[in-house]
Amino acid sequence: MDSQLSGGFLKHTLYPPETFKPYSFQLPNGLDVIHHDIGVLEFSPKNANRAIVVSSGIHGDETAPIELVDDLVSEILNGVWVPCSRTLFIIAHPDAIHAHTRFIEENLNRLFAGVNPDRNAECQLANRLQGHVSQFFANANESDEKWHFDMHSAIRDSKHYMFAVVPASTKATDVRPLIGFLKSAQMDAMLLSRTPSSTFSWWSGETFGALAATFEMGRVAPLYQNNMSEFEPLKRALIDLLSARQDDRNTPKTDLSIYKVTRTITKTDDAFTLAFSNDAANFTYFNQGEQLAEENGTVYVAQQGGEAVVFPNANVAVGQRACLLVTPFVPDESQALFVNVGNEPGPNATS
Repeated sequence: MDSQLSGGFLKHTLYPPETFKPYSFQLPNGLDVIHHDIGVLEFSPKNANRAIVVSSGIHGDETAPIELVDDLVSEILNGVWVPCSRTLFIIAHPDAIHAHTRFIEENLNRLFAGVNPDRNAECQLANRLQGHVSQFFANANESDEKWHFDMHSAIRDSKHYMFAVVPASTKATDVRPLIGFLKSAQMDAMLLSRTPSSTFSWWSGETFGALAATFEMGRVAPLYQNNMSEFEPLKRALIDLLSARQDDRNTPKTDLSIYKVTRTITKTDDAFTLAFSNDAANFTYFNQGEQLAEENGTVYVAQQGGEAVVFPNANVAVGQRACLLVTPFVPDESQALFVNVGNEPGPNATS
């Protein structure tokens, strides 16, 4: 193993040398490794036909994904298994990890919509990460599959402990392979968006047509205090995907609940308030007509048939999403499933 990474990918990311320059090396099994940047590591096998980004640490206190990425990288470096997909692993925000907080000045996961002004460290970091992912996908063949899993942990309880948010884009990308992956990973739910969101996964889907999703993995916990056995099915599914290994364990697959977004409520003034507790669990259901929020006399109520709330937060900055409202959705998996901006998810693409 390369001496810089002998202590592990996470350790190098948190305690890098004073001067770092990109470098590459080869493992004894012939796998090429490119250390692009602090927290950005690529494995490049020969004859790969997939390019997959697995990112973590966009929010520094969401530590289970960080530990999972560190574990996967360690196993590859030690020859436990070999990826056959080009894979870019990211531990994004070491400063926020050290500070045990989501971000330092600005929410990094709202900064992926092009080049940011150089106003703070998060803007600079978002620009750097977009550069690395752009180059990574640019090096793929035209026919290569492109995937991006951006892994997070929730700051609140959830009716579904493990769920994925599939961003809406203007690309004609059939997301059914994500359904198969989420089922094999024993995820509990899948949420189909309808509006652009400037998140890391949205940016990869919109810019490159990648099969992209934001994963919510349990609850926030201090580093190394996560029960990583909870995420073992997800780890196995990632290894199967990255190594093209067939799952022959006959592991029982949990039912996958699928939702579609009905509305996004955006906070436009500091007067915005939720009509329920700010720590309400994700997917809390509200009957038709029940009040959800208010802002300067505008009252939001649950629409016909009722709606469930996801990511409620009255304390976001003005102009940011205060919550998503969702309803159950059952797609016809025999047909393509597109998740396009402003449209009902379904078999007809708008691009």
